[in-house]
Formats: sequence, C-alpha cells, structure tokens
Amino acid sequence: MSATLSFWVVVVAVGALTYLSRLSFISLFARVRMPSLVARALRYVPAAMLAAIVLPAVALRGSAAADPVLEHAKLAAAVVAALVAWRTRNTAATIVSGMAALWLAQWLFRAAA
Repeated sequence: MSATLSFWVVVVAVGALTYLSRLSFISLFARVRMPSLVARALRYVPAAMLAAIVLPAVALRGSAAADPVLEHAKLAAAVVAALVAWRTRNTAATIVSGMAALWLAQWLFRAAA
C-alpha cells in the first residue's frame, strides 16, 4: 500500500470513528434523559478544552531560541483576557481584548527593546 493511500485510509477511518462516537451520544441522549449531574458537568467542557489549549502556550517556556518579547506579550495578553472574562463573562469580548492586548504588548515590548 502506498504512503498516500495509507494516509487517506487513516484520515477516513479517524473521521468515521469521530463521527460515530459523536452520533452515538446524540442518538443515546435523544431517547434517554441526561442525568442532571452529567448535564451540569458538560457545561464546563468548552472552558476546560480552551484552558487545555491556551495554558501550555502561555505558561510553558519555548526553546532557548524563543523570542522573549513574544513570551512576555503572551503572558500580558493572557492576564488582560482573564480579567475581561472575569468582569464581563463575554466570550467575544475576551477574545477581542486578548488579541488586541497581544498585539499591543508585542508592539510596546519591541519598541522598548
């Protein structure tokens, strides 16, 4: 089997498994009432996933060749975004303010360097 064919077989298999796993929960809970404890826990999944993606990018240091300006700018932007999220509880405002803070911090840190 060629490498290209193997790649596409894996892509299709993983896609089918992902689709079937999601479909199984949809079809199961369409017929059965979800326990309230599970429903409450599932409300926190998006925030937990976002934290799992963002926190390592902000908290963990890059390689020795990593740009220190970017490291400090990411931390400053994360603090701004966390404060906006805490005060407003608005996802769009958090994303926009965090991105604006990142760009501003990068510009300020590069200008100061």
